[in-house]
Amino acid sequence: MSSDPYAQNPELERIIPARRRGRHLAPRSLSKSTGAIALVLLWWLATTYGWISEDIFPSPQTLWQTFLDLVNGGELGDALMLSLERVVIGFGFGFVTGVGLALISGLFRLGEDIVDAPMQMARTLPWAGLIPLLIIWLGIDETPKITLVAFAVTFPLYINTFAGIRNVDKTLVEVAHTLNFGRAALIFQVILPGALPNLLVGLRYSLGSAWLALVFAETVNAQGGLGYLITHAREVYRVDIIILCLAIYALLGLSADLIVRLLEKLLLSWRQSFDGA
Repeated sequence: MSSDPYAQNPELERIIPARRRGRHLAPRSLSKSTGAIALVLLWWLATTYGWISEDIFPSPQTLWQTFLDLVNGGELGDALMLSLERVVIGFGFGFVTGVGLALISGLFRLGEDIVDAPMQMARTLPWAGLIPLLIIWLGIDETPKITLVAFAVTFPLYINTFAGIRNVDKTLVEVAHTLNFGRAALIFQVILPGALPNLLVGLRYSLGSAWLALVFAETVNAQGGLGYLITHAREVYRVDIIILCLAIYALLGLSADLIVRLLEKLLLSWRQSFDGA
């Protein structure tokens, strides 16, 4: 016997939510690519029909051939691995520093008194302008490049995590006190889960800042990496290599953003949020 009440009672009408009725037939992953596909198509048309000179902006076919040449020659693989290594190390230092200081400042009033004002002053410094000073202080090897990435990563994480901690619903904290939660239980079961959405927002911003910082770091006194390829291409007037490297930077940034969005779906599955009309 069927357990479906609608099968047992034909007079009942199944209610379908409006948002489900209005769903598109195409998968979301495909529909989200519409803008990028349209841009590539417009780019191809503009270069094919001569609306844009290839000396200024090479065609997709030219960039693809340049990509194959650099991959077969080994230059692109070596540069990409070196850039990824710099970003991963710099991001690791920046993540620990930014989140650690945000926890100290957000959880404790004394920590806020000591930490917050210096962080607010330091975050207004133009980190791209710190490159000459870092070279003087730390030399021309990997240390200044990693330091610049860490510097750029620290502040988005600090600001968003601090705001997330301080914006936790006070009612939840009062309920935790009523239930006799200890300090550790209050932090790990109430405050940190409540601050997690803001931390993930800071993570998205910081990953974007990491790649921006790396572009500046690698185009100044670098002996390897994607930025070095750009600098060398500028000297020999290879616009195709410059645009290809910039496109790779953009794709790496997009990939990092997609990873954070996946983390949001996994870690914030409990939160119902608006996803567009």
